Amino acid sequence: MDYIYNEELKKRLRRIEGQVRGVLRLMEEGKSCKEVINQMSAVRNATDKAIAQIVAENLQQCILEEKAMGGDTGKMVKEAVELLVKSR
Repeated sequence: MDYIYNEELKKRLRRIEGQVRGVLRLMEEGKSCKEVINQMSAVRNATDKAIAQIVAENLQQCILEEKAMGGDTGKMVKEAVELLVKSR
């Protein structure tokens, strides 16, 4: 199966990359723990949303392919939920 990651997702990941650089800059500047943690929380939230987007899009694609082959789509849903749980 070929995965196609759209530009919106790539843009989101570039934004996360910038946020991580921002966290490093805060650390290098000796900013407070509170400021660093707030930025890291923003990175985590953005990453969680990106993970959810990838799983949702992948699940949709996998279900369509599995249905076309007459397979068990319930298994696909279970695997998607396991991916989300594992990411936390």
